[in-house]
Amino acid sequence: MSGSDARALSRSLLDLCRMRKLTIATAESCTGGMVAAALTDIPGSSDVIDRGFVTYSNDAKRAMLGVKTTTLATFGAVSKETATAMAFGALEKAGVDLAVAITGIAGPGGATPGKPVGLVHLAVAARDGRVLHRECRFGAIGRSAVRQRSVVEALRMLTELARGPQAPAKPRREAMSRLRPRVARSPRRSAVKRRRPPRA
Repeated sequence: MSGSDARALSRSLLDLCRMRKLTIATAESCTGGMVAAALTDIPGSSDVIDRGFVTYSNDAKRAMLGVKTTTLATFGAVSKETATAMAFGALEKAGVDLAVAITGIAGPGGATPGKPVGLVHLAVAARDGRVLHRECRFGAIGRSAVRQRSVVEALRMLTELARGPQAPAKPRREAMSRLRPRVARSPRRSAVKRRRPPRA
C-alpha cells in the first residue's frame, strides 16, 4: 500500500508543481534517497526535481547542507532543529522553491533515551520562508516500513506546502464576488419601489 500511495502522491505533487512552476530538492538521512527515487520514478519529473542530497552522517549534513555543529551537538541528528536546518540548507544549496528533509531512526538499532526506533523528524521549507515540521513516531514496525511511511509523509508535506498561501485566498475572493452582487441589487430594488408610488 505504501508503494502505491507514494506513486500516486508523487504524480499529483509533480502535476501541482508544474502548474505552479515550482522546483524541488530533497535532503535525506534515514530514507537514503527514497523520496528522490519515488519522484524521479515518474516520467517527466526532471522539470520539477532538481537534485537530492543523501546526508547519512553528521559530517555529510555539515558539509553538504551547512548544518551547524552546535545544532547537531545540542539537539542531535534526529531532531526538529536538524531536520529544519537540513531543509533550509538544501533550499539554499540547490536554489529551488521547495526542499524536504528527513532524519530518523529506522531501526532495528540506534535508539537512545527519549528517541526510540521509529522516531522520524521531517521538515519542508519554501523559498518564501514558510516551513512545515512534523514529528512521527511510527514505532518498531520494521526498518523498511519506517522508511516507506516516512516517504509518504514527506510527499504529503511537500504537497501541503506546494499548494502555497494562495490556496486559502481563493475562497475569500469568491465570497467577496458573491457578496457584491447582493449589495448592488438591494439599492436597485429599493429605488424601484420608491419610484412606483409617485407614478401611480
